[in-house]
Amino acid sequence: MQPKRDRCRTASAPPNRLASPSPALTAPSAATKLRQGPTWDDTTPPPNHWQEPRTTVAANGTTRLRALDQFIVKLCGRCNLACDYCYVYELRDTGWRKRPRVMPAPIRDQLVARIEEHVFRHRLERVRVILHGGEPLLAGARVITDFTASVRQAVTRSGAEVELALQTNGTLLTETVLDLLLDLDVRVGVSLDGHAEAHDRHRRGRRGRGPDAGSHAVVATALGRLNGPRHRRIFGGLLCTVDPANDPVSVFDALAAHHPPAVDFLLPHGTWDNPPPGTSHGRAPYGTWLCSVHDRWQEAGRPMRVRLFESVVALSRHGGGSSSEVLGTVPAAAVAIETDGTIVWTESLNAVAEGAAHTGGTIFSHSFDDVLRLPGAPDFGMTHLCRTCLECPLVSICGGGLRAHRFGRSQGFDNPSVYCGDLFTLIEQITSRPDQ
Repeated sequence: MQPKRDRCRTASAPPNRLASPSPALTAPSAATKLRQGPTWDDTTPPPNHWQEPRTTVAANGTTRLRALDQFIVKLCGRCNLACDYCYVYELRDTGWRKRPRVMPAPIRDQLVARIEEHVFRHRLERVRVILHGGEPLLAGARVITDFTASVRQAVTRSGAEVELALQTNGTLLTETVLDLLLDLDVRVGVSLDGHAEAHDRHRRGRRGRGPDAGSHAVVATALGRLNGPRHRRIFGGLLCTVDPANDPVSVFDALAAHHPPAVDFLLPHGTWDNPPPGTSHGRAPYGTWLCSVHDRWQEAGRPMRVRLFESVVALSRHGGGSSSEVLGTVPAAAVAIETDGTIVWTESLNAVAEGAAHTGGTIFSHSFDDVLRLPGAPDFGMTHLCRTCLECPLVSICGGGLRAHRFGRSQGFDNPSVYCGDLFTLIEQITSRPDQ
C-alpha cells in the first residue's frame, strides 16, 4: 500500500463544471425522496480532480515518483481549535512544538525558489499549492498575500499554471478575509463534520467550555458568506471526518444544505496498534456509515461531487489513478513543507511514530528532485502489499488503503488496512449497484 493522496486535505471540485447552487435539502424523514439533480455537469465523468503524476515503474513493479506537482505549505504551525482527531497535534508526532508558529519570510522565499526550480526542470504544465496548517489564516493577510503573489509569479515565469487553494477550519472567514482570498484567486476548502451536534463533538475550542465549547455556529455563518454570490466561485468544498456515532443521513443533509461543489469524507487516522473506535471484532462501522451516505447521495441526485464515491466507480471501470487519498495504486505527487522548511511525506504517517513522515530533507539542504531520490522515498504499486491484499479481488480498487493505516502487529506495514473491512463493504456496495 502506498501513502496516497493525502492531497492533503483540501476539498475541491473542477471550477468549470459548477452550476448554480440547487435548492436546500429538506430535513431527513422516512418519506423524503430527494431528487435535486447534480449542481455540476456530469455528462463527461471526470474521475480525477487532478492530473496523473509522473512516475517510473521498475522491473520489479515498484512505482516511484519522477516529479512533484502538489505542494502543501504549512504557513502556520498552530491552530485556534483543538479537534480531538487532528493528525497534526493529536497523533504520534510532536515535531510541531519545535517549529515556528508562522513560516518566516526567508523560508517562504526559499520555498518559492525550490518550486520554481522544480517546475522549470520538469517542464510541468500545472501545479497545485495548498495553504495549510494548523490554521493557515492565523498567518495573517500580509503573509498570505506575499506568498501567493510570489509563488504565482514564479510558477508563471516557469511556463506553468498554478492553482492556489486553502484549507481552513472556517472560524476566521470574515467578509474581509474572503474578499482578500477572492482577489488572490485562492479556492477555499472548509472543514465541517455535519450538523451542530456532530461537528461540535470533536471540533472544539482550545478550552472546551463557554464560547469554546463548539465551532459549528461560527463556521456555518462563514459558509453563508462563502456561498454568497460574491464569493461562491472560490468555494472549493467541504471536508468531513467520519464518526459512526453520528447519523449518516443527517450529516449528509447538513453538508448538502450548504450547497458545496464537493465533499470529501475522511477516515480518522489509526493503526493496528491504535485502531479507530469500533473497528475491532470484524465490524465495519465506517464502511456501513459511508454506504448510508452513498445511498442518500444517490437518492438526492448527487447534488455535489464526492470524490471517494466517484473514485470507486472510476477505478472499478478503468483502473489507474484516484482522486481519493485512500484508494488506488497511483500515488499523489505531493509533499508538505513545514514552517521551518522541513519536507515531509504524507502526514497520515504521523499516526505511526515520531518522525515517520520525515523525508530527511529541507528546502535548504535538498531540492525536490533530491528528496525523491532519498533512500526513504516511498515506493508504490502492488509489490509492497501484504499477501492478504494481493489475494483480495478488490485490491485494484482500494490499493490497500493508506500506508499509515497498515502499520502495527509487530509487522511494520506488512498488513492490510485497519479499515480493510470498511473499504471492502463500501466498494462492494457501490460496484454492485446497477446505476453505477
